[in-house]
Amino acid sequence: MNKVIDETLFKLIHDFLVVYLPSQRNSSTNTIRAYRSSLEMLLDFVKQQNKIPLYKVSFRMLNEKSVAAFLDSLETERGCGISTRNHRLKCIRAFLKYAAMIEPTAVAHQAELFKIPTKKEVEWKSVEYMSEAAVKTLLAEPDVGTNIGLRNRFFMILAYDTAARVQELADLRLRDIRLGKTPTVILAGKGSKTRTVPLMKPTVLHLTNYLNVYHNRESLLSDRPLFYSVRGGVPQPLSCDGIRKWMREYGEGAREKCRDIPENVHPHLLRHSRAMHLYQNGMDLTLVSQWLGHAQLETTLIYAHTDTEQKRAAIEKATLQSNALQEAPASRFDIKDDEVLKRLYGLK
Repeated sequence: MNKVIDETLFKLIHDFLVVYLPSQRNSSTNTIRAYRSSLEMLLDFVKQQNKIPLYKVSFRMLNEKSVAAFLDSLETERGCGISTRNHRLKCIRAFLKYAAMIEPTAVAHQAELFKIPTKKEVEWKSVEYMSEAAVKTLLAEPDVGTNIGLRNRFFMILAYDTAARVQELADLRLRDIRLGKTPTVILAGKGSKTRTVPLMKPTVLHLTNYLNVYHNRESLLSDRPLFYSVRGGVPQPLSCDGIRKWMREYGEGAREKCRDIPENVHPHLLRHSRAMHLYQNGMDLTLVSQWLGHAQLETTLIYAHTDTEQKRAAIEKATLQSNALQEAPASRFDIKDDEVLKRLYGLK
């Protein structure tokens, strides 16, 4: 692996994530992950902008212009909302504040980045969601004759049924599944808060088929990731970026069959779609709020504001019927220098 050009930058990142946040600030696992994810995404963006490998990224490249461009890309390319954009900026600022305390030369970088304002959120905004027909079309895209297609389709089915955030699904372990008379899944949301979400009967059938292929004869008490890919011969949890990539590809294919599908298909779109369908089918807004894991009911009011159609009667109408899934081999993963560097400095 090549030697990093700016050793100070990467050492500060390491100490911020591995020492300062967990030991001195006693931050939660989810909080540390948010900081780590924000910094990793920023570094990846900067290296792509400058067309250089990760080890050549330096402090001077983390300037006002590049960070502002990164924040804009979160909205335009990833489909993130303003609140997510502002949260990423908050994480980057926190690192720069720490860096300035430890390394005097970082004070100038901190001052420059603090010129970037948080973006004002619109009090009421429309939420993008897909129709039930569009969701069905999207779920039909994966090739269920392959293991990867089977996995990806069930991931989207579970994402829609539970209205879970992408990170909540990526974090799922086998032990979070509860089968029996009332099947449920336990989701770990923001602020380390957990919630239990019921699974619909069609989803349980798909779950059973998925478990037979990816977790054959494994105990449901296992700590193994529910969704994984094999990298270097070792099962690893799916990355949120990887999930967004293949969902975007499925969206492109599905849009050729259904023009109602938006140009940018991403995991959160399934969450919005499920929430809207539940609301339209008659579920009380307070129950929708609990289903989504919102801390404040006001957050959920966006769905009532977006859709004023008369509520339909049954929640079951929002549950999709899908075909059985089949199997195929998983893909390999090659470790690259950037991945090694990220692990070395606490970014992974």
